Amino acid sequence: MFRHTDHLQFDVKPEKPDPVYARKLQELIGGAYGEMTVTMQYLFQGWNCRMPGKYKDMIMDVATEEIGHVEMIATMVARLLEGAPATHATQAAMGDPVVAAVLGGMDPQQAIVSGGGPVLADSNGVPWNGRYIVASGNLLADFRANVTAESQGRIQTARLYHMTDDPGVKDMLKFNLARDTYHQNLWLSAIAQLKADGIEDTITPNALFDEEHSEHATSLWHLSDGVAADQGMWAHGTAPDGVHKNGFIPDPVPLGDKAAPPPPDPQLYVTYDGSQGKPRSTEMGTQAGLLGKIKDTLDPDKP
Repeated sequence: MFRHTDHLQFDVKPEKPDPVYARKLQELIGGAYGEMTVTMQYLFQGWNCRMPGKYKDMIMDVATEEIGHVEMIATMVARLLEGAPATHATQAAMGDPVVAAVLGGMDPQQAIVSGGGPVLADSNGVPWNGRYIVASGNLLADFRANVTAESQGRIQTARLYHMTDDPGVKDMLKFNLARDTYHQNLWLSAIAQLKADGIEDTITPNALFDEEHSEHATSLWHLSDGVAADQGMWAHGTAPDGVHKNGFIPDPVPLGDKAAPPPPDPQLYVTYDGSQGKPRSTEMGTQAGLLGKIKDTLDPDKP
């Protein structure tokens, strides 16, 4: 159950409308690293957490906070759009700087679709996409993705902070910056807690080490023209997992044969000169699977 209160988590009071900046601020709502992304990312991670207790409780606390951040920024966008006349004829923009700002900088959907309010889209008007979120069920992998999300979100907030002189907008962004600072530290602490509790280790998933080709789990392959790739910790000494040794291969050689796709199915009409031989089956791409063949055999109406 979720319960909404009328009060915002922090004050949202711009000094004056600014429809151009309202469009820029859309990035913090519906961008790939915006508040909607972290909201849904943390909610689905929490709902998918299979361990009742501190981890699930913490995830749900942060997820619910992020819903409030969406509301804060959505409210700020609406207040920045206040009074922007989006109904005048296009030619009026030449003589009215406010209308010019609307037509030149404001997302038209903020007027056409949402009636002077925010939309669930980024600063270019691209709709928010559920594919942005990461919720795998593996807390170590998810928490690392959360560090990335909060890091990218704080970078974008910091850039937007320097794009306005409005003290009210800056005040809200100062709060957002501080919460992003804490959330980065929170997820880094949660990663350390997973290790301290013996639930996860450094590599995720913590499995299949006996199955992988372990001789290839140690060294950086030097495959670019740069000359300094071997000067970092990733190329020397013990790896962060405490098990592997970091190394560097200065002149790697390919381990596979020449790359070539198989001969094509004639019914796909791929341009082909026969040099790769004949296809494995003349029905590739149209061949029924095992269950389909059984069904076809048992179907009395099948010709």
